[in-house]
Parts: sequence; C-alpha cells; structure tokens
Amino acid sequence: MLRTGSREGNAVPLRRRRTAMTVALLTTAALAAGCEIKVNPESMPAPFSVAPVPSASAGQPMYVCTAVYKILTDGAVKAAAYATGSGDAVRTGLQKTFGEMAADVTAAGAKSEDTAQRAAVDEVAAALTEASTSADPKAFLNGEFTTIGQKIDGTCP
Repeated sequence: MLRTGSREGNAVPLRRRRTAMTVALLTTAALAAGCEIKVNPESMPAPFSVAPVPSASAGQPMYVCTAVYKILTDGAVKAAAYATGSGDAVRTGLQKTFGEMAADVTAAGAKSEDTAQRAAVDEVAAALTEASTSADPKAFLNGEFTTIGQKIDGTCP
C-alpha cells in the first residue's frame, strides 16, 4: 500500500518526502557546524568574459575592431543613464563619457597596423571628441552615436 503525505491523494510517497527532508536538515546542520563540502573544480562552469583577450595577434585589425566595439558598447551603457535626463549634470556626464571613450578608441586604434583601419578608428575618436566638447552632447547620443560603429565595419576582417 502506498501512503501519501496528504489527504488529497498527492502522489509523492511519504517515505520519499521524509528522505528529502532528512537530507536537507543534515546538509543545513553540516553547513552550520562548519563542515566543508568539497566540489570538484571540473564540475564548475568556466568563467565568461566579454573583454577582448590580447593574444599574439593583438596588433591585427580583428583585435582592434573587437576593442573598439567593446568601448562603444560599454560607453553606450554608461550614456544610457543620461538618455532620459536633462540639465547640467546630464550634459557633463555625457561629455565625460564621450571623452573617455574617445581616449580609449584612440589607444585601441594606435595598435592597428592597417592604415585604413587606423584612419576609420581616428574618425570615430574624432566624432567622440567633438561630442565631448559639444554644448549638446545629447544630440550626438540620439543622432550620430547610434551608427558610429559602422565607420570601422569595412576595415574589420
């Protein structure tokens, strides 16, 4: 005869429920007592990063494109915080964000050995620099910034 834990006819056997409860209580007691639980490192998932990984070919155009796209993406996330606001704090925040992005894009572009790519990256950096000194950086955010990454698309392998 199968005994269940409720009168409604729950199909979970009482014995299975008692076993699960016992295991949960013992695990909690073991953790509270300071016992160690060993986990096999191979069973853990590998960490993931979206950062470009420098390699032996770090000066090659593909790496530069990855770095510039990451700078633009990270900058877009920062700029999004200012997208709906107004006032001096928003203007200053956007100008600072675009200025930092321009410096980072310039540094990434300097690693390129491809002159066409370096020129395209310099165009992106120049547009970001101009936005960082603009009286209305929000106009840049809502305008040219949305397509600025396309300037280097033709130079990426």
